[in-house]
Amino acid sequence: MRALRLHGDRDLRLDDLAPPAPPAAGEVQIRVKAIGLNHIDVWGFRGMAFAKRALPLVVGAEAAGEIVALGEGVTDFTVGQPVVMYGALTCNTCKACREGRDNLCENVAGVLGFHVDGFARDVMNHPARLTIAVPAGISFQAAACAPIAFSTVEHMLFDNAKLEPGETILVQAGGSGIGTVAIKMAKAIGCTVITTVGDDDKAEKAKALGADHVINYRTQRFATITRKLTGKKGVDVVFEHVGAETWNDSLLCLKRGGRLVTCGSTSGVSVQMNLMQLFQQQFRIIGSFGAPMAAIRRSLDKIASGMAPVIDTELPVERFAEGLERLESRKVFGKIIVTF
Repeated sequence: MRALRLHGDRDLRLDDLAPPAPPAAGEVQIRVKAIGLNHIDVWGFRGMAFAKRALPLVVGAEAAGEIVALGEGVTDFTVGQPVVMYGALTCNTCKACREGRDNLCENVAGVLGFHVDGFARDVMNHPARLTIAVPAGISFQAAACAPIAFSTVEHMLFDNAKLEPGETILVQAGGSGIGTVAIKMAKAIGCTVITTVGDDDKAEKAKALGADHVINYRTQRFATITRKLTGKKGVDVVFEHVGAETWNDSLLCLKRGGRLVTCGSTSGVSVQMNLMQLFQQQFRIIGSFGAPMAAIRRSLDKIASGMAPVIDTELPVERFAEGLERLESRKVFGKIIVTF
């Protein structure tokens, strides 16, 4: 079978490997159909030092496929059924796992595609307990956006920031994979959405998604405009994932008692901030890491109800590296999907 493996920094090769053995008890065998690209793939491609892994490593952290075989004792799935796969090897026994907070597992054995072999291969075995059925009518390409992109936003906005109908939200980097999802999810519950983008072409696309106000952060200061748009009050929620480049201005956009939720730091991991501003304005800063499996299920339900992912580019597996380069360039609007 084919497997896309990272052999070294920026050295991806499509290798021929022996197919997997039949699935063991409690496992399913899955034919991978589509992979969603994310910044974690870029970090792995660059050879980020904090990843404890052995090379070569099969890449791909987010995927959808179909069941081709069932291991002993697996009764919840059928052959031919479309599924998505949870990408963290959780223990299923710690307090966090027992409470449904899989993303905070205390004994996680690694993230697929980053620490251990990932999804970019024709066929693989996966624990049935970490496999989620896809509702009817969803394409593999759309389903492949649920395990990370859709569920990350679902977890950020509703589990953590507690976004409510009628609130005003600032979505940073609205053209990104998660930014486009955040615009759609916030508009779906009647929020006023302000978003930032890096060029005028993305601005038009963000408006088409439903954003009420779009700010080109390269030509305008988003904090000044956001304060003006809100009558100097600020927004209820900031959806932040850019990092150091936008952090302090994101805080300036919040109203008193506002919430900033963040899941990423693509522009840098270290910031200096005004602590008096933090407590005097009674801001709530919420970190959000990945998503529990329940958020993936809710995300799939939203996709099934018509909230389609925004697909920037669809590429065959042979052009995986091209997709990573496009993602790294920030020219993307929506998700990049790689198909098998």
